Amino acid sequence: MSVNFKMLAKTFYGFEDILEKELIRLGAKNVVKGNRIVSFEGDKGFLYKANLSLRTALKILKPIFKCEINNENKLYNTFYEFPWEKYMNTNSKFMIDSVVQSVIFNHSRYASQRAKDGLVDRFRKKYNKRPNVDTASPDIKINLHIQNNLCSISLDSSGESLHKRGYRISTNIAPINEVLAAGLIDLSGWEAKNDFLDPMCGSGTFLIEAAMLACKIPPNINRKNFSFEKWSDFDAKLYQLIVDSQLNKIINPKVVIKGSDKASSAIRKTKENIENAKLDKFIKVDQADFFQTKKENKKHLHLLTNPPYGHRLKGDIKYLYKSIGDNFKNGFPNTDAWLISSNIEATKFIGLRPSKKIKVFNGKLESRLLHFQIYEGSKKTHKFK
Repeated sequence: MSVNFKMLAKTFYGFEDILEKELIRLGAKNVVKGNRIVSFEGDKGFLYKANLSLRTALKILKPIFKCEINNENKLYNTFYEFPWEKYMNTNSKFMIDSVVQSVIFNHSRYASQRAKDGLVDRFRKKYNKRPNVDTASPDIKINLHIQNNLCSISLDSSGESLHKRGYRISTNIAPINEVLAAGLIDLSGWEAKNDFLDPMCGSGTFLIEAAMLACKIPPNINRKNFSFEKWSDFDAKLYQLIVDSQLNKIINPKVVIKGSDKASSAIRKTKENIENAKLDKFIKVDQADFFQTKKENKKHLHLLTNPPYGHRLKGDIKYLYKSIGDNFKNGFPNTDAWLISSNIEATKFIGLRPSKKIKVFNGKLESRLLHFQIYEGSKKTHKFK
């Protein structure tokens, strides 16, 4: 009989509500939101399913021990006394990833070092041999979190961050994070009922995430591996059952998903990524300058884009954003237009009043996800006053 246990799903600021909904839809028990994290319960199969299917999770952690520490020796002793042989052996390669917010340690790397010393000394004492550290390709990835005096130890079941879907082989300058893209699509309210357009598509991340959502494709189906596959209790048959079950839910979408970019290099990279994700049947891509294009039909359109910034931007930022607003007004009636920007001042030059402003972070850059309702006919777009 399968046994439920507690897990933690890490996410970005502002995505906690989305991740909570995802977990409930997936069948998680006792779902509780925190700050950039959502806790839940499930069995081993659900751990596999969470890694495979959650669109807005960055990592899935399995907590294994919690205690209070008041000095660095207590941390060493905690790792020395913990029965690590249940999870690894002397041939295992491991790493410890630490997040520390405590006066006990000035640096997370030092906390990792003391924890590592306790772990390897335990093996050396019991077996006269120790496992080795491997930060590049560990068999076991241990997550250490110290908040004030509270020490939490978890196993990282994901390995590399879950934003590394496995489909991206070509990138443009400053590509948007895949988990961020999936969350922004959700925040924009797109449910695959209207056509989707990204007119400044870069390397195609919005398009691919939208297509996987519309097709109900597990977002991490293209990943080469997860950390849990190296665990001693890994059940390959159960994992394959989970994969097959999720793949059986895939559908053909009834909407058009389209992207464009004026740069031929961006279009080439987008097509390579789309083909690698095996989504070329579901996404249309054209080379086109957004400012020279108009909406192709009268159907309601959902537009989401990440305008160029930093090294991607050539020319006057004010003119860029004014031109975006002008083309929204003149070329895209009956459209829900969304854009993300970290240049909050520049968005004022769009010349339209956003109906929604949502605070998000693009990496370390505080940004806004803005919604502009572009009406058709007599209903005017709202202008800044």
